Amino acid sequence: MNRLKFVFGIFFLFGIIMSTQSMTIKRLEPSSWWIGMKNPEIMLLVYGDSISSADVSINIPGVKIKEVRKGESVNYLFIFLTINQNAIAGEFPIKFNINGKKVCSAFFKLWQRKTGSADRIGFNSSDVIYLIMPDRFSQGNAVKLNSPEMLDKSGRKEPYGRHGGDLKGISDHLNYIANLGATSIWLTPILENNQLRTSYHGYAITDYYKVDPRFGTNEEYKNLSQSCHEKGLKLIMDMVFNHCGDNHWWMNDLPYQDWLHTFPTFTRSNYTISTIADAHSSQVDIDKTVKGWFDNSMPDLNLSNPEMRTYLIQNSIWWIEYADLDGIRMDTYPYPEKEGMSEWMKALLAEYPNFNVVGEVWNYNASKICFWQKDFPNKNGFNSYLPSLMDFPLMDAIHNAFIEKDSMDAGISRLYDVIADDYLFPNSNNLVVFSENHDIGRIYELLNKDVRKFKMAMAFLATTRGIPQIYYGSEILMDGNKPKNGDAEIRKDFPGGWTTDSINAFSPEGRTALQNDAFNYLSILMNYRKTHPVLQQGKLIHYIPENGLYVYYRELQNSAVIVFLNNNSKKQTITTTRYNEILSKYKSGKDIISGEIISNLNQLNFKSKSATIIELIN
Repeated sequence: MNRLKFVFGIFFLFGIIMSTQSMTIKRLEPSSWWIGMKNPEIMLLVYGDSISSADVSINIPGVKIKEVRKGESVNYLFIFLTINQNAIAGEFPIKFNINGKKVCSAFFKLWQRKTGSADRIGFNSSDVIYLIMPDRFSQGNAVKLNSPEMLDKSGRKEPYGRHGGDLKGISDHLNYIANLGATSIWLTPILENNQLRTSYHGYAITDYYKVDPRFGTNEEYKNLSQSCHEKGLKLIMDMVFNHCGDNHWWMNDLPYQDWLHTFPTFTRSNYTISTIADAHSSQVDIDKTVKGWFDNSMPDLNLSNPEMRTYLIQNSIWWIEYADLDGIRMDTYPYPEKEGMSEWMKALLAEYPNFNVVGEVWNYNASKICFWQKDFPNKNGFNSYLPSLMDFPLMDAIHNAFIEKDSMDAGISRLYDVIADDYLFPNSNNLVVFSENHDIGRIYELLNKDVRKFKMAMAFLATTRGIPQIYYGSEILMDGNKPKNGDAEIRKDFPGGWTTDSINAFSPEGRTALQNDAFNYLSILMNYRKTHPVLQQGKLIHYIPENGLYVYYRELQNSAVIVFLNNNSKKQTITTTRYNEILSKYKSGKDIISGEIISNLNQLNFKSKSATIIELIN
């Protein structure tokens, strides 16, 4: 018996020796952090062969190990550090030891936090957001498309393939975006999506700390942010916390069994976010909303797991600091656990009190989405702390307002009715207003390719409350019918973004007369808005539409702008007595599109299907 124990002991010792010889660190996330953060504590995720059997030691001035937790998988450790204000910047080893002997190490870097980083001002109602799908905008470096480690080898000829747009292509056209009048850029996700197919959109992330090599590098993303700032543009990062891609590196070896939401068989979300706020919802419906997968290639993350939640919070802060970001757009905001998302948002605002995050809360009823804005007086005391929402109710109204026959509850009245619901929101001026994005049919197509209606929609976006967002190509009347032809139809390549393109719509010479008319109109609108705070912060008063005419004005101190949207198919001449509460203060006005001076405000003429925007003059 003793001899048998001796043999087993020899084999056990031999196993330890062999495992320690092969022990390597495969992942350290994050691999860097900053001195001077308001929250001095961070969590490091360490992944390596049997790493949980190792002890951890750090000899970094001003850095202490607070706690080490083992994952359920033997290949994970979670190291909690405290970084004091007096820590020294530099790169330092984290040592992993077994029986007092070092078996491997990983290097961790500390940076000194940039002065003023905590006080950064996020995007707000002074901004106009330009939304870009990087793969479809412009290619600056053709070599990146053929990155050998990437699984998807599809090309530009395939509608759902990788077309090759990249960060360099965006950087090459920053002047174009700024000249249009945009002040912020929102890119759909740029992190690695190393999936077998159809991941050009970026929403199936396989590495939360790495830019997809087909777009560029982390350094190039940071340089893009710097270039944006030099041209007066803010940069908004699109993040995804509800799900990852099924080829994410952790999928073959999860740190915990509850790292993801799993079911005995594949279970799809019911996509019904109203279940979260509904006081009468059944638990089974709530669970399917929150825990069901968006798609079979998008595993659902579990934000109830504390390490997962901390991982995602830190990832956001890391990218804000590293790339000097000005905002975040959070995809599918209501679908993860609401308590986890609330904790994430509180952590961000603790570090950056003036930062802004807009959440995608896709529902067409204001009563359904107001629940998700910061400080909404929810009866059960829940506070999302989310500052901004995508205004889907207003988007839906825009789609119908200019094509329906006008009545008390249809046509142009839809715009009035949605704005009238603003009492539901703690801050309606921090809603992002839009008519289209990468998930919805092109507005020019939806308005039956009528440029008059397109101009009305753009005029409304530029002059109503909130933060306008336009989608790349709107300015050149890009079309596409999603219900008929799918997502690829509304995500076409921008003409001129590739050297092989025969048409270059980045220049006036490459655009048709109609495209130049639309571009110039939008450029005048957005550049006017950029320089006139009355359209950014001014009080809004509107009037019940009559005869297809919707009228509202914005007023700020001694500045005022009045807007007339004539949705009537006929021209109109009106007397303006009804609007004297504002017009009586002013003697004349200027049409901001034509520059024409209007000396008589008592009677005005409007073309059919037209927008008239008048800057009022004392």
